Amino acid sequence: MAEADDYRRGRHVVSSLHAHLVFVTRYRRGALDDTMLTRCKQIMRSVCSDFGVTLTEFNGQDDHVHLLVEYPPKAAVSTLVNSFKGVSARRLRTEFTGRVNQHLIRGHFWSPSYLTVSAGNAPLTLVHEYIEGQQRPAPIR
Repeated sequence: MAEADDYRRGRHVVSSLHAHLVFVTRYRRGALDDTMLTRCKQIMRSVCSDFGVTLTEFNGQDDHVHLLVEYPPKAAVSTLVNSFKGVSARRLRTEFTGRVNQHLIRGHFWSPSYLTVSAGNAPLTLVHEYIEGQQRPAPIR
């Protein structure tokens, strides 16, 4: 489980939610270079600040990017993904017009699909064991 200092605290909730996200370019075209990836990371950080999300890790290759984010319970992952992809596509298209336009297919930069995997500090087997090991109260008679 997470250390006490790693928890996000709100008025009525304590959480530690992490997601690994992967976005691929449309038809996995190799549209990204190092400069674009650096700018994409900056764009993703600005989107994160709008949602109260922390971008923990970011990296990518010419046809996809990986993000590790820590997010509050009120943030829907699908909403985050839509913002990440929409804002980054618009800004990259504006700032890298020549490079992006040659890789656009029907006006789209990112593939409409994405991968999201929940990520945490404990393996699922440990969580299963922890839950199974809880002391159930005796029935009230």
